[in-house]
This record gives sequence, structure tokens and C-alpha cells, in this order.
Amino acid sequence: MTNLSDERDDVLAAQPRAVRVGMVDDHQSPVWGIERILERQDDLDLIGSAATVNELLEQTSALDVVILDLRLNDGTTPRENVNRLAELGIVTVVYTSGEHPDLLRSAARAGALGVVLKSASEDEILAAIRAAGSGEEILTVEWAAAIDGDPNLDAVDLSSQLQRVLTLYASGGTSISVGNELGVAPDTVNEYLKRIRQKYADAGRPTRTKLDLFKRAVEDGWLPMPNRGQE
Repeated sequence: MTNLSDERDDVLAAQPRAVRVGMVDDHQSPVWGIERILERQDDLDLIGSAATVNELLEQTSALDVVILDLRLNDGTTPRENVNRLAELGIVTVVYTSGEHPDLLRSAARAGALGVVLKSASEDEILAAIRAAGSGEEILTVEWAAAIDGDPNLDAVDLSSQLQRVLTLYASGGTSISVGNELGVAPDTVNEYLKRIRQKYADAGRPTRTKLDLFKRAVEDGWLPMPNRGQE
């Protein structure tokens, strides 16, 4: 004779597990909006939210999808955040007002599955989260525009050392200060800068000035987008 408890356990085991969702946004109102949308969904479970990726991961890394705001006050870049989550097997959905295409391109380079606008309908938001939970790319007009608007999306590949040189120098460093930071001679830093400039020139994105280097570093997600007061 079949035990009713065993039957119930078999039914529960056969049911798909709810997608575990986290959210990173340093403004509370978008979080409240997502909480309200997801609380009625049996297949989506909002596990936690925080103002930074680090704070969210301190709460839990048992997540399938993270809804990520592009501009965070901790100064992290979309590339950093998407990569950090990807290392833990967590996929990212960008949640944004859509005002910063450079940041969208940076998230795309890092492997975010797509973007959903904060002005999107509940159905669009739910569809995006469910698609990401299944590992599917989220095809929206905004995502396509961000990618299509960058013909050199994967054209510039910098080693970790060249990335560090670029970020330190473009942030205001000199050949001497960058060399001191990395433990190399200033002449070596200048050689690294020549390689960086050549790579961007080959990609059709010249860097004739230090400001150009700064712009490329922001475009490619090595440096965060400056706040308006800093531009």
C-alpha cells in the first residue's frame, strides 16, 4: 500500500525548483518594485537584495539570477560585477533606465544575458527573469542597440597587466607612479602604453591623448562611468 507521505514527497521532488533571484541596486524603490512583482510568482523567489554585489554575496551566493543596476555608488563597473557573479555560476540581467549605452556595452562584453528597462511592464520583467533563469539570452531592442552600436565589441583584448596599466594611467597616474605601483621601470610602462595605443588603433579606436585613454577605459568597462560632477 502506498504511503500518502511518500506520494506527496514524490510530487514535490518532481516540481521544478523556483529560480533564486537576487537584486543589486543602491536605491530602495526599484527593489520594492521587484519584490512586489515577484511575491506573486511561484516559480521565482527573491532571495535577497543589497546596494552592492559584495553585500549581496555576503548574504548568500545560492542564486541563479541577479538583477543588476548599472551605476552603483561603490564605484564598481558592470564588467567587474558581471564577472564576479559569473565566477559563482550566477547569470545577470541588467536593470536600468537605459541612459548609459557605454555601460550596457560593458555589461554585454562581460556576458550579461540581457537588459530590461525600469520602465518595462511587469510581464516583460518576468519574462526576462525567467529567460535568464533558463540560461537564455534576453532579446530586447535596447540590448540589440547596445551591441549593434559597438562594432568593435570584442576587438580590443588586453592582458591583465595591460588592463592595470591602462586603469592606473588613465585615472591620472604617470609613468613613474604606475611603474612604482606595478614594480616595473617607467620605460616599461611607456612600452605597455604603446602596446595599448596600438591595440586600440588597430581596432579603429585611436587614443592620441590621455583623455582618449580614459574614454576607452570607461567604454570597455575597465573604469566606472564618472559621476556628472566629475566629468
